[in-house]
Amino acid sequence: MHRNFLQPRGFASCLVGVDYLVWSLTVSLLLIGLIGCIVPLLPGTTFILIGAVLHKLLLPDSMGWSVVAWVSALWFLSIVADFIGVMIGAKLFGGGKWGMTGATGGAFVGMFFSLPALLLGTFLGAVVAEKYGAKRTDRESLKAGVGATVGFFISTAARLFCAVAMIALIIAAATDWFSAMPTP
Repeated sequence: MHRNFLQPRGFASCLVGVDYLVWSLTVSLLLIGLIGCIVPLLPGTTFILIGAVLHKLLLPDSMGWSVVAWVSALWFLSIVADFIGVMIGAKLFGGGKWGMTGATGGAFVGMFFSLPALLLGTFLGAVVAEKYGAKRTDRESLKAGVGATVGFFISTAARLFCAVAMIALIIAAATDWFSAMPTP
């Protein structure tokens, strides 16, 4: 009897196939996450976080839990940026609590339709809330609406920055890029 009789012959090729499958799943989630940072109703950075966790669970030696912790911290930062960006934008342009609340409500309604509806909802929500809730002038209301829209763009940029940083961290760790760098 051959001495390697008990070892499965196709085991190594099976692992390579599983690796490809896991990498395909990971890259798909990372790309969907990146797209989701712009497209309404797709929780972009959440998909990226799920991709990192699944990659770690399915290929445990590919990266450490510290990478998942850093990705989680960036995910949390992107969520905070999402909520605060619009409110800060409205506030910086002279909007009050009504404008911030209206912008958030308008963005919430608009996100169910499209990206332009999301932008329009943010703007109109702040304008209508400032005009009729806070009894402000047309000029003040429009200024708050512009501020809310600027805040939306700032929060989108922050979310995209977090997403790109998350993806770079995952790929660098999972492909062992850090160990390939020369040491001083």
